[in-house]
Amino acid sequence: MEKIQVLVAEDHETVREGLRLIIDAQPDMKTVGEAGDGNTAVELAQKLNPDVVVMDISMPSLNGSKATRKIMQCCPNIRIIALTRHTESGYVQELLRAGAAGYVLKQSSSDELIRAIRAVKSGRSYLDPAITTGVVSEYATAQPSLKSRLGLSLTEREAEVLRLIASGYSNKEIAARLAISTKTVEAHKANSMKKLDLTSRIDIVNYALLQGWLGSN
Repeated sequence: MEKIQVLVAEDHETVREGLRLIIDAQPDMKTVGEAGDGNTAVELAQKLNPDVVVMDISMPSLNGSKATRKIMQCCPNIRIIALTRHTESGYVQELLRAGAAGYVLKQSSSDELIRAIRAVKSGRSYLDPAITTGVVSEYATAQPSLKSRLGLSLTEREAEVLRLIASGYSNKEIAARLAISTKTVEAHKANSMKKLDLTSRIDIVNYALLQGWLGSN
């Protein structure tokens, strides 16, 4: 069985060692590298091309958000999970904008991290269940106009395309998955965004959260 290759980026050595032990104890995963700061995380991501990077938000030289952006620019196939103690929705939104596919709290059980690694490797997004409700509630309160659009009608295919975009799939991957052309994917995306008055990927992710499309499964 081909194992999920994971790069761990965490500035505290003891925590980093603990994460490595948890990951390497799984039959379908292995740690292929460790980084103690953001710049090293970017360098190792380029060198090792892991499947998943577990990224601490607070790191020296380059914080997790900036490191995530750099990795997504040079290695868009890599899936990144933000690991933090912060539960505020602002942190979640910032990391989602940067390109993170998952967000897990350090205070949650190790099972959450393992579930997140498997989820993002399979192409899904993952938000720690401990923060999902709060994020949805906060965003719905801050963006009542988006909440009001939940009743607007999308075709089944438009909704399917939006759901996959929110889950982190590229247009090309969606096209292959749905057996349609990339141009058709782009048309469905444009039509649904126009109907819902969405302007960016983060809007799509927030809409998906409000719809309940991005659960913990």
